[in-house]
Amino acid sequence: MTQKAVIISCGDELTNGATIDTNSAFLSRRLRELGVAVIRHVTVGDDLERLALAIAAAADEASIVILTGGLGPTLDDVSRQALAAAMGNLPLVEDAHSLERISRFFVKINRPMTPSNRTQALLPAGAEALDNDWGTAPGIAAQVKNARVFVLPGPPHEMTPMFERLVAPRLGGGGAIAYRTLHCFGQGESAIGEQLADLMHRDQAIRVGTTASGGIISVRIAAGGADDAQAAASAQAVADDVRRRLGDLIFGQEGQSLSAVVGGLLRQADQRLAVAESCTGGLVGQLITAVAGASDYFLGGVISYADQLKGKLLGVTEEMLSRHGAVSQPVATAMAEGAAKLTGADWALAVTGIAGPGGGSEEKPVGLVYIALAGPAGTSAWRYVFPGDRDMVRLRCALSAINHLRLALLAEAHKSG
Repeated sequence: MTQKAVIISCGDELTNGATIDTNSAFLSRRLRELGVAVIRHVTVGDDLERLALAIAAAADEASIVILTGGLGPTLDDVSRQALAAAMGNLPLVEDAHSLERISRFFVKINRPMTPSNRTQALLPAGAEALDNDWGTAPGIAAQVKNARVFVLPGPPHEMTPMFERLVAPRLGGGGAIAYRTLHCFGQGESAIGEQLADLMHRDQAIRVGTTASGGIISVRIAAGGADDAQAAASAQAVADDVRRRLGDLIFGQEGQSLSAVVGGLLRQADQRLAVAESCTGGLVGQLITAVAGASDYFLGGVISYADQLKGKLLGVTEEMLSRHGAVSQPVATAMAEGAAKLTGADWALAVTGIAGPGGGSEEKPVGLVYIALAGPAGTSAWRYVFPGDRDMVRLRCALSAINHLRLALLAEAHKSG
């Protein structure tokens, strides 16, 4: 059975926002790699009673509890006292080995050891000290109910190596967890969630969930098993099912970006891309060239923010602008075809729109964009009205343009294949 863990972070500096908790993110990643499922993060201030309750509650629901912070020498460092309380109000006892190491540390740096530093050698009765070669505060390993509890110093340069050397080797066994992440574009999170609803019912062995960021929806799969092979097979089976359901909405997996996937398709087809951008101001080109090696398939583009440049460089006529306006399907189409002609590219993307916050009207509201794609089979155009602020409208527009190119490249590949 897969082991479960709760991570507790202690410190007023965390609860008041003065310091960002990077320890929990590190520990979650490492525990995931070790086949341990993190079920909860808890952040508690420097409050002995609340911290003791948090430790006891974590021990009720997980077999592993990792607490970081609160092992310093000052009065607001209460983790050792809270652990003793959670263990049944056990007394704190001085650990001779830890005291000797702390004393040697101060001799080494040629500084006197204050009486308060001696408190760092205190442990709950029956607990084990974890040597700290990177600072003065030893860690603590203890048993609370059926959970193994590890208390580590808060500074990351101490916590990280101590976890790797002294905690990670003790966490093997108890099953394995495999993960898959599939990235989608073209539908909202709610629509994708409805198509996966039966898979998203919480199950102890397999979990499916979605997250949204900038219009990209990620489907995250976690599958447990008796060993790595069984967990991987379960995760892959669910990933294959998700792919069958969502089809071309899925553009990539794990760390792949939409731009990288499109770049791979262009390289595979030995074709070149150009762009013509108005409202996005170069963002489409920026996303494309964020991928190393984009020079293999990206020729460049025109940022035709002013109408004069739309005419001078891309062949958009004054009559077309007067009749339809710069934000229109005919203008987007002309921009794409003009960019293809100007550069000799196989594909050309064009975007024009009203990113806001001003400039909209009842007929053409803020968020209205037109995207056009000129390619081997002709030119297509699409109309969208995107929600959100200026940055979000621009990002959604750029990603939608790149996604239309992806779908067109897939269609061309299917024809030739």
